Amino acid sequence: MPLIDHLLGVCPIRKAIWKLWYPFLTRRLRDEEVLFLNYAFETDPPVGLKLEPADEPNRACIQLYHHVATQADLAGQRVLEVSCGHGGGASFLTRTLHPAHYTGLDLNPTGIAFCRRRHRVAGLDFVQGDAGKLPFADASFDAVINVEASHCYPDFPRFLAEVSRVLRPGGHFLYADFRFNEGLADWEQALAGAPLKQVGTRVINAEVLRGMDLNSARSQTLLVRYLPAWMQSLGRDFAGIRGSRIYNALKEDRLSYRSYCFAKDLAPAAGAGLSPT
Repeated sequence: MPLIDHLLGVCPIRKAIWKLWYPFLTRRLRDEEVLFLNYAFETDPPVGLKLEPADEPNRACIQLYHHVATQADLAGQRVLEVSCGHGGGASFLTRTLHPAHYTGLDLNPTGIAFCRRRHRVAGLDFVQGDAGKLPFADASFDAVINVEASHCYPDFPRFLAEVSRVLRPGGHFLYADFRFNEGLADWEQALAGAPLKQVGTRVINAEVLRGMDLNSARSQTLLVRYLPAWMQSLGRDFAGIRGSRIYNALKEDRLSYRSYCFAKDLAPAAGAGLSPT
């Protein structure tokens, strides 16, 4: 079984592994302006988003965020992104989709410090916190975004319950992630049991593979430059470099990458369900 399969499948040690990995990665890459830690997205023909010149190097990663976030209208909304990484997606969505306020949360304190220094955008802030215990009041947000992070969580159903708790009635959960085939049944069962209504879903393996192809050369350069040789196999999987084990699993349909839109039911009207007297 590939190393990354073990890392994603051993719940008792998963959180500890990622708590060490992400700060390490942030320290290694902070001078390279690596603003995205997610895989990528490209269609055929290409998406063709109009981007500012400063955003163009991150086009493929931005397109994944755009695909996920535009499943609902975020204009004027209060938005929470859980596991915001290095904040590139949070910055782009705040600047282009015009939410009233956008909060990026991440477990990695080194990453949050980086985000606060790098992304000074009106209406955007960053908070250190745990996806399984969100530090926000009930019904605080109109939308919650989660891109390619939940496979790291030791208790995925608890995360879904927390998403529902912090969403206002009628709010949306905009989500994308992957699972290996042996984990699909558990993933689908957890999603079906969440206190949220599924509005739409899409398998995006082909689009993510195209995005990986676009990013592979740059990712390989960074990998060789910043990771010790003994970590480069894991790094290739983490970056989705062409020919890596995770790339091949996606290409061979041994892994499913999906995007979802969920909605929280509106609160019942006063008196609904009461028997007439």
